Amino acid sequence: MKHSILSVLMMCAVPALADATGDAAAGRIKASTCTGCHGIPGYHNTYPTYKVPKIAGQDYSYLVAALQTYRNGERDHRTMRLQAQSLSEQDIQDISAWLASLTLGTGAQ
Repeated sequence: MKHSILSVLMMCAVPALADATGDAAAGRIKASTCTGCHGIPGYHNTYPTYKVPKIAGQDYSYLVAALQTYRNGERDHRTMRLQAQSLSEQDIQDISAWLASLTLGTGAQ
């Protein structure tokens, strides 16, 4: 019986997580710090030395997961960890929605 209830609860929770999306318009405003590095084609961070990856048009789910793991300290990059620690879950979803909606040349590398 316990397993049945747990299974039903988990099945109800998964669609809610899958449907979670951010507000791209709000994300555009919240992502102003992101464009400082990711908005410069070919930019390399000076410390630590790191080629800044392309994030414009990146998959929404990937962006959310990346920001969450930086925020939680599971992904190692000092600058990104510090940036992500200030973000709420809604901020992460909004920023990810905006970045996922972009194409190269529209504001973020």
